[in-house]
Amino acid sequence: MTGYRTLGRRSFLALGGAALAQGAGLIRPAQAVQAGRSSAAGQSFYLTTVNLSDPNTFLHIGLANNATQANSAQRSFGAEPFPNMVSRLRAAVVANGTFFAQNAQLTVMGNMVSGGRFLKYSQWENFGTTLGLRVGNRPEMVTARAERTPQWDRHWFSITCGPRLLRGGSPWINPALEGFSDPRVISGAAARTAIGFSQDGQRLMLVNFNNNVTLQQEAQVMQAIGCHEAMNLDGGGSSALASRGQVLVPAGRPLTNVIAVYTAQAPAPTWLQQSWARFQLNGRVES
Repeated sequence: MTGYRTLGRRSFLALGGAALAQGAGLIRPAQAVQAGRSSAAGQSFYLTTVNLSDPNTFLHIGLANNATQANSAQRSFGAEPFPNMVSRLRAAVVANGTFFAQNAQLTVMGNMVSGGRFLKYSQWENFGTTLGLRVGNRPEMVTARAERTPQWDRHWFSITCGPRLLRGGSPWINPALEGFSDPRVISGAAARTAIGFSQDGQRLMLVNFNNNVTLQQEAQVMQAIGCHEAMNLDGGGSSALASRGQVLVPAGRPLTNVIAVYTAQAPAPTWLQQSWARFQLNGRVES
């Protein structure tokens, strides 16, 4: 990447483009990312709030063993202990990501985009729910079998999981429609993690529950904390959270993928910042 002019998000937003110009005028709180204990709807949990309009906030999918491609049916890069991933990524917040199969390949669920490039892609993916960030860090949530095929090639960051918990601000839980059948995912109470965003698209909220909860209880909490759209992430032994290098929720097994959030205090790698700037110009995944 030498010779490529580093373009900070604040500078880029000031250059132009209707959507980007709107983002440049947003009010930004002092802290881009806040993580701590909270409670709502009768449940206790760790709540991480991410300000998507902050110029130094970047989301990234970290893969096990520093792989550049996610585990698939064709190739596998194994799994990695969560503390190792936290230490290597050096992000403000690191949390578990999407499901992966307990097979020899440890195959990761769904398509994945990070840094404006595909980590895993198949045109036949049509299950689960996708959280994606488009140009200007604008979030969207799409359930393939209920709405449309997600436009993964228009996402700078994209992760697919589920079941969906909220749609348009109301509980919406249809695991069978999304293609989920594992009783460990859809039935009863379990250790769970959820992610969602506010109606204005400025706040991303990540919740790691302290106690086992049902999908219905999970949806109630996400609604209570102000989410307009929300979905379930991996859970059980994969539930994990670290803030500023300190593990708050230890994973019960090695992980294949995690969500990392960078801020001004825990800056994103230069290549990630540069990829964000390039994506704003063409709005498409790099080949």
